[in-house]
Amino acid sequence: MSDHDAPVETDLFIGGSVQKARGGQTYPIYNPARPSELVGHAARAGVEDVDDAVMAARQAFPAWSRTTYAERAGLLNQIADHLVADEGDVAYRSRLFCREHGKIIKETMLEMSRLGDRFRLTASYADRLATDEKLAGPPFDTIITRQPRGVAALIVPWNWPLSILGAKLPQALMAGNTVVVKPSANSALAPALTIQKIAQLLPPGVLNVVTGHSGDIGDALVGHRDVSYVNFTGSVEVGRHVMGVAAKNLTPVTLELGGNDPAIVLDDAVLDDGAFMRLYMGTFMSTGQICMALKRLYVHRSRYDAVVEGLRAVCDRQVVGDGLLPETTMGPLNNKSQQKIVRDMIGEAKSAGEEVLELGTVPDPELYETGYFQRPTLVLKPDAGLDVVGKEQFGPVLPIMTFDTEEEAIALANESEFGLCSSVWSEDMDRAVRIARQLEAGYTYVNAHGPTAQDGRGPFGGFKNSGIGRNLGYEGIIQFQGYHSISGAAGSLN
Repeated sequence: MSDHDAPVETDLFIGGSVQKARGGQTYPIYNPARPSELVGHAARAGVEDVDDAVMAARQAFPAWSRTTYAERAGLLNQIADHLVADEGDVAYRSRLFCREHGKIIKETMLEMSRLGDRFRLTASYADRLATDEKLAGPPFDTIITRQPRGVAALIVPWNWPLSILGAKLPQALMAGNTVVVKPSANSALAPALTIQKIAQLLPPGVLNVVTGHSGDIGDALVGHRDVSYVNFTGSVEVGRHVMGVAAKNLTPVTLELGGNDPAIVLDDAVLDDGAFMRLYMGTFMSTGQICMALKRLYVHRSRYDAVVEGLRAVCDRQVVGDGLLPETTMGPLNNKSQQKIVRDMIGEAKSAGEEVLELGTVPDPELYETGYFQRPTLVLKPDAGLDVVGKEQFGPVLPIMTFDTEEEAIALANESEFGLCSSVWSEDMDRAVRIARQLEAGYTYVNAHGPTAQDGRGPFGGFKNSGIGRNLGYEGIIQFQGYHSISGAAGSLN
């Protein structure tokens, strides 16, 4: 470990200033590639710190909510520039992020450097947001406008914390809310430093960050009487709990709870090298730890062997190891618990007699056994009752199954408690769209899948157990607002 990688310590940011947790406590974060290597300590906030952060946001709300959309857009654009102005700082935070999270350095650089893009896109909606709808009488003249909700609590998971923050934070700010952010305890160091950089360009109290364990402060934040909106991304189990806590104050919520995304490869799909790479990236990017990752692959029987061989070849070229090494293309899973979930699914499939292909190259076997690694894995034609099919793997494993008819494929794809994303692979765009319209998903990709195919202008979220509400796009901004109708006598409000 170089001096550049010496352990760091991050603090809270409340009311415009960096602060220690009131109790003076911190907690350690270790490198998932080398679990004995300390990456740093994050401040361990308590209930009093949450109160301070919410109060700071509450006090800042009146002035911030009175700013115009144009003024907010100007600040969002300044933030976008500020985030990438210092290339050395971007590189430092990206390396820190890699070490605390595990994902490869190329991905952490991508996440760091492109966060500002979501601020710019959100700022671009200023004129549209400022335009009220007007209804002329009789019987009344009515103006339909919107107003910010108040203090928004944003709860961010560990897998893509900055990208997911970019789907909530600029939208909340643009809508006129003040904010308290709680990053995941598993990935808090680089996100905390990044949020502080953003907050420094905003009036004190508009943006605050508290780090720590959900068991310590989660309920205090979600159930706070002065929090007016909660936007949470995470598991179904925790999402249900968040909704229950918020319901005590009738606090509205947006919940993005992950998925078990199906892909349908039709008999006329173009299966060239580019398609196999898109299938691979849609499945295994970030070691498969993406809510919108491809997690169930249904292939027309006539193309099954070609898909298996094509994906097998791409998976076998991958290098599994420390994400800081330039030759590494797949890092470890973020934590031991997630590694166990994935390996248990693979073990169940093996015990059931299914054909399981664990692929890729492991240059450092000792590191592989010590860290939270799992090679890219394909499970061929598994029984639908296995966990690897029915549950969200959130790791580098993909079941590949067959179908014979479009109707069968659609039924199999929709046979899930989730409804986040899906994809259809076909040379015929009309056919692909026709099938896409029948899939129970909030977002469907055509001939691609996952983050590399995401259009940030479209609303993102899911049906069924994948959650409530939407992030991103214009719709993601107005989630943070409530409608306000103003009426007067016909002819009075022209």
